[in-house]
Amino acid sequence: MVIKINGGKYSFEDGILFSTVLEKFKINSQTVAAELNKQILPKKKYSETVLKEGDSIEIVTFVGGG
Repeated sequence: MVIKINGGKYSFEDGILFSTVLEKFKINSQTVAAELNKQILPKKKYSETVLKEGDSIEIVTFVGGG
């Protein structure tokens, strides 16, 4: 299955969880905000959201600075 992440297309096994995608990219779920198909995805839903063919994800990482 192919899903779009931040504009790029990536192949994953069917039924993959959003939290597993974050793990594959070594992204800390506590330091990001995510949008799935133009809807904000609450952090509490990361481990129960099953992705589908054609889904579009935007992931924003928080960066500290001064």
